[in-house]
Amino acid sequence: MLEATLRQQVTVPLRFGDGYATTARVITFDGLVDGKEHLALGLGDWQRALKKSAAGGRAPLVRPHSECLTGDVFGSERCDCGPQLREAVERIAEQGGFLLYLRQEGRGIGLYAKLDAYALQDAGLDTYEANVALGRGEDERDYTAAAQMLLALGADRIRLLSNNPDKAIQLEKSGIEVTQRVPTGVHMSPANVRYLATKASHTAHTIELPLAE
Repeated sequence: MLEATLRQQVTVPLRFGDGYATTARVITFDGLVDGKEHLALGLGDWQRALKKSAAGGRAPLVRPHSECLTGDVFGSERCDCGPQLREAVERIAEQGGFLLYLRQEGRGIGLYAKLDAYALQDAGLDTYEANVALGRGEDERDYTAAAQMLLALGADRIRLLSNNPDKAIQLEKSGIEVTQRVPTGVHMSPANVRYLATKASHTAHTIELPLAE
């Protein structure tokens, strides 16, 4: 795997719609394998977290978060991406670590194709079936660049904040030691309950949905 290098670092104050605020060290990279403009947000005392990990202590908390314009920016309730992003920033800021913001819209198929998939979901297909019906993979995301970013940051050991087992598998294949998998909360709405249930049943996401009464 090619080695990526740190390109630029800037401090950015963050404030979310509910009033939560923190500060991120936003980091860019050169040499990422896919050529995309992925970002790392260093949150909390991430430098201390790296030092503790290098000394054999607890690894930094890391969430690889795939870009979702509809959820992250517009607050769409068809997915749980926006609430997961908000949750991750606060949890990582508390413990020290990184949020990797990965430019992989629609599980890697792009924004327009994701909206095409939504139209197929409205006609009855589930989220994975819709991608396949478009001639795409169920999930085309590749976390090689995420591993490059982590290695460039010195984070070869992480606690992974994610419900998706594929993220852990891919990162470990690329040289990242996942010392712990930490599930996110369940962010359910009437518009995304089928989506969440499909992720849990089809790709073994660690999502504990409440039982129907």
